[in-house]
Amino acid sequence: QVQLVESGGALVQAGESLRLSCAASGIVKSINVMGWYRQAPGKQRELVAAVFSTGSTNYADSVKGRFTISRDNAKHTLYLQMNSLKPEDTAVYYCNADSVLAGTPFSSWGQGTQVTVSS
Repeated sequence: QVQLVESGGALVQAGESLRLSCAASGIVKSINVMGWYRQAPGKQRELVAAVFSTGSTNYADSVKGRFTISRDNAKHTLYLQMNSLKPEDTAVYYCNADSVLAGTPFSSWGQGTQVTVSS
């Protein structure tokens, strides 16, 4: 299957930038779509951004114009560039990869990385 390891989370001030990385290993050629999700305390996990194998992207309305998702296929790494961070962006950010192996779909998750934005 696919294993994912996130990095880059930190404590930053409002208005600053941060870049998250997610290194994928395993059967990476089976990945169709990769995305970033986040979960704030007391809230459900929500999709932040996704990038498909075609290169098309999708963003949550709350991050459009501030966050950029990108995927380096050569390095098997997913990135999330976060600019103009707000306190409401504070959450644990998770990397996700959806893949298909022998006709069976799989969804893989990383362990999460904490992003804290102070006002």
